[in-house]
Amino acid sequence: MNPVEIWKDFSFDSAHHLPRVPQGHKCGRLHGHTFHVRVAVRGIPGKDTGWVLDFADLKAAWKPLEKQLDHRYLNEIDGLENPTSETLAVWIWDRLQPVLPMLWEIQVKETCTAGCSYRGPGG
Repeated sequence: MNPVEIWKDFSFDSAHHLPRVPQGHKCGRLHGHTFHVRVAVRGIPGKDTGWVLDFADLKAAWKPLEKQLDHRYLNEIDGLENPTSETLAVWIWDRLQPVLPMLWEIQVKETCTAGCSYRGPGG
C-alpha cells in the first residue's frame, strides 16, 4: 500500500505585530488573528488498525502548543519575535516533529485567504 496523508485542523487566537515590515505597513501595528493550523502526517496505514495514526494522537501532540499560543502575544514567545505565518509554521514544526515523527506538513492560515505550508527542512 502507498503512503496516506491524514490531517487535523486546529485554531487559536493571538495578537502580534511584525517588527521588520516597512515603516507605515499595517502589519507593523498590534493586531490579532484567529490562526488556523493544519497538522498533517503521512505513513502506511497499519494492518490491524487501518489508520496511519489515531486522530487523538494528533490532538494530544497539539495541546501543549495551543497552551503556549492561544490568547497570547506571539512576539513575547521565544522564537516568534518576528511572528510571520512562515516563522510560525517552522516554529510549530520544530516542536511537533519530535513527538510526531511522521509529520508531513504544517499549514498556517492567518486569514481565510492567506496562509503558508511548510514541509520541514529540505521539504
